[in-house]
Amino acid sequence: MNNKEELIFDCVILGSGPAGFSAGIYAARGNIKTAILDINMFGGQPSNYFEIENYPGFSQIEGFELMEKFERHADKFGVQKFPMVEIEKINLNSELKEIETKDKIFKSKTVIISTGAQAKKLNIKGEEEFKGRGVSYCAVCDGAFYKDKTVAVIGGGNSALEEALYLTKFAKKVYIIHRREGLRADRLVCQRASQNEKLEFILCAIPVEIKGSNTVEKLLLKDLKTDSVKELDVDGVFPYIGLSANTCYFNGQLKQTNDGFIETDINMQTSIEGVYAAGDVRNTPLRQVVTAASDGAIAANSAVKYLENKLLSVTAES
Repeated sequence: MNNKEELIFDCVILGSGPAGFSAGIYAARGNIKTAILDINMFGGQPSNYFEIENYPGFSQIEGFELMEKFERHADKFGVQKFPMVEIEKINLNSELKEIETKDKIFKSKTVIISTGAQAKKLNIKGEEEFKGRGVSYCAVCDGAFYKDKTVAVIGGGNSALEEALYLTKFAKKVYIIHRREGLRADRLVCQRASQNEKLEFILCAIPVEIKGSNTVEKLLLKDLKTDSVKELDVDGVFPYIGLSANTCYFNGQLKQTNDGFIETDINMQTSIEGVYAAGDVRNTPLRQVVTAASDGAIAANSAVKYLENKLLSVTAES
């Protein structure tokens, strides 16, 4: 017998980063009963950023402070919040979508997925220890902090080379480290990178350890041809070996890319009616706070219109 409390909403938002809170604000302003759920504390990945310098209106602001402002804005419109929930299963295919947690069952007419993505980790010694102190997963976010310094970018795809090129605006030297002889990036991107004097390629090598005192000072590299290990003096390490979409609770229920990112149309509509995706979790060309917030607004607006049309349909039939 199931004794779990049942809560019914017009819109349940999964994830409380910029996309989630933006969606919450727009949904609540659309006068629909809205809840935000997160398996973690609220704020998403930006809460871990030391400083954000590219969100309009704030020349510089701590990530945690910015997300506090998002949360207070959502509070103003009465969005119900459920942090640190233990999700057991999600069913998106029923007319009333169901999110079952350890002690509650949330039922909702619409769902907005804004669970984000996380950078794939190198899984080497020192990576976690120096996260935010020389190890960064976002050149656009943190590149300006490496003015006239030396950094290493790990990876050989478009993202790695494009971020390395971006870092040359600030750093005096940028190493691109890739495990293979050939790069995976497009030819044009490779050509641009090869012509940049600040870039140096180290191929057929993998990072094995990050070292330093208070901040990153050295990167240990293993040569895959000789098995020898050498130290590289660097002030920062930027892994770009791919992203993982946070979709484990609903994989296979909707259309996703081969990498797991959710496919949407311009209205953030997924392949399931009444289900939307916003922010880093969806298939998008840019993953930033500002674009996530924009996605959230569009998704919520679409959900409100969907509910309005459903109501009109029911009224017309009766």
